[in-house]
Amino acid sequence: MKKNYLLTLPLILLLVSGLSICNGQNIRKESVNQLTENANLQLPFIGAQVFIEPGQTPEEIDTWFRILEVNHFSVCRIRMFESYMKKADGTWDFSLFDNAFRSAEKHGIKVFGTIFPYTEKTDIGGFKFPRDDAHLKSIAVFIKELTTHFKQFKSLYGWVLINEPGVGGNIPWTDFTKKKFTEWKLTHPVKEYTQKGFPILVDLTDQAFLYDLNTWYLNWLAKEVRKYDPSHELHVNNHQMFQNCAEYNFPEWRKFLTSLGGSAHASWHFGYFNRQQYAVAMSANSEIVRSGAGNIPWLMTELQGGNNTYSGGAPMCPTKEEIAQWLWIITATEGKGAIFWSLNPRSSGIEAGEWALLDFQNKPSDRMQEASLVSESIMSYRKLFEKVKEEESGISLLYVRQSLWAESKMANGSAQNFEARKVGGVMKSVLGYFEAFSQMGINVNLKAFEEFDFSKQDYKGTTIILAHQISMPDSYATVLENYVRKGGKLIVDGMTGFFDENLHNTMKTGFAYEKLFGGNISEFKLVYDIFQLKWNEYTLPAHLWRGTIAAGTGEIASEYNGEPVALRNKFGDGEVLWIPSLIGLGSRLAGDYSSLIRFLNKEVSANLANVSVRIQTPKKGILMKTVISGSSLITIVINKSDMDEQVKLNFGRKSPEGNLIFSNKQGKLMGTNLQIGQEETMVVEWK
Repeated sequence: MKKNYLLTLPLILLLVSGLSICNGQNIRKESVNQLTENANLQLPFIGAQVFIEPGQTPEEIDTWFRILEVNHFSVCRIRMFESYMKKADGTWDFSLFDNAFRSAEKHGIKVFGTIFPYTEKTDIGGFKFPRDDAHLKSIAVFIKELTTHFKQFKSLYGWVLINEPGVGGNIPWTDFTKKKFTEWKLTHPVKEYTQKGFPILVDLTDQAFLYDLNTWYLNWLAKEVRKYDPSHELHVNNHQMFQNCAEYNFPEWRKFLTSLGGSAHASWHFGYFNRQQYAVAMSANSEIVRSGAGNIPWLMTELQGGNNTYSGGAPMCPTKEEIAQWLWIITATEGKGAIFWSLNPRSSGIEAGEWALLDFQNKPSDRMQEASLVSESIMSYRKLFEKVKEEESGISLLYVRQSLWAESKMANGSAQNFEARKVGGVMKSVLGYFEAFSQMGINVNLKAFEEFDFSKQDYKGTTIILAHQISMPDSYATVLENYVRKGGKLIVDGMTGFFDENLHNTMKTGFAYEKLFGGNISEFKLVYDIFQLKWNEYTLPAHLWRGTIAAGTGEIASEYNGEPVALRNKFGDGEVLWIPSLIGLGSRLAGDYSSLIRFLNKEVSANLANVSVRIQTPKKGILMKTVISGSSLITIVINKSDMDEQVKLNFGRKSPEGNLIFSNKQGKLMGTNLQIGQEETMVVEWK
């Protein structure tokens, strides 16, 4: 099989906001070539969690690995329970897991071992931070015993440092975290007033501390592993991405991880979406992880494989069609693989009998059979999919972590249940644009503000969209001015910049973006859940608040009752379009993106002119992603509408020849038109 080029990076000396991240030790001693020889994986790969627990026989365990092999799964993940290894007398018995690693070697399966120190029996996900210093030392002992024993197995691929870091902003105030917070405050003293003299009345230091604490603990785990295992992969899977992304410092994590991952369980993590939107949710989740990974590879470490009966948030069982959709979306987002949770169900605990790809007779479900067909397709076109790259549109949707922090403090809901008054309004505003572009068949980046490359000398042909990012640090104004001055286009909607990083109202303390936006806010008025904003000869659905503007250098682009409600401001070689009403979220709540798509077709026309292919006439429920491999284009088209559809692709003046790689219904390719059935996925190579 083809070697896996998951890259490695040495740990660089760094200090993140007062928390010591490393001690100068280089965590990478082996060369990249040595590492890839150890990996030896087909890319992209498909795998599943093999759940190992006492009571299982060696024969039963071997059966599961044989099933993986015959179904073209090449990877597994095993949760390495300290509680099933350490005996009461302090000695260690690894025999249960040895059986699994030996079976993995026998059947050619590579293993991600998840470090899972002892925790309470009811804790199905694992703790996220130690309780105290003694607990930290016990974790170090476990890592030493675990890594020194299992690094001997050829089946070991890498270590997952912790299962699903992230606490949803709610720090567990243990002796350990209290001590770390005291240390952190030595370099981050709490300020009572800003430099402008305004009092700081809302405290965000807990969120800033959590942002750094996650990084410190992950790096500590990485260093502990590297003391005993210098060569295997280091990985972590993030979860609840749309809520937890504000506590993940991905650029720093790249310095000690060799790959980044995520968990994307529809029942746990897609609460901002309905069932029909789960495909676009998977796409958005994947884009956030891809951006976070940057120059290291990424994979989806956990995908829902089966029914969740009493666990999870929304009870569901994925259909086989959804399984195919999710796998191809991950592949089309440059994912190096996907691992299902899980192959076999656990026998006891809160998740007993749930989540599995196998039935209770150890026979592959229709979901596993569908995943096997996807794997076969990828293997048949291995060289085509090994090095796919997303086609770049130059469009980036940016979320600002301070906005998510601010929302967590300020949003308390309302009797009318307005979305913008609830936690989630900020991210859902971004997702509105993402869903619109997905219907257009346009790839867009979904990034944290600090993940965007602001160091270039020319930004012509690029667009940044800031959708209802309510808290914008004043320092970002200079960064964005530089971007626009060098030719970039900036589209701003909603209450972006309403607060600074200290939750002061910027209209009263000095609006740092006035020069860039071309004006200041006159007033925000509550209108209604959905109202119409006049735009040229049509209207755009907007949500809750209408912003009116005191215009400065900007040209008025739209008015309401004689007052400006949109400005267009030329700035250097670029421009800013500012609409202080929530049109992204408004279109999402209206369930109709047609007006927003019409708006975007005009406002990002320079970007659209440079993409190789898009959907000629966007339709609700149709989404497309495009990747490039060598001289080939590959389109992944998914039909989530309630009927069969005809989809015409627009290649500009070109008329490429298509080759149907995958179809799980009766889809047909007719020139550059696709006949695609309900819930169908079609994958086409174009030359």
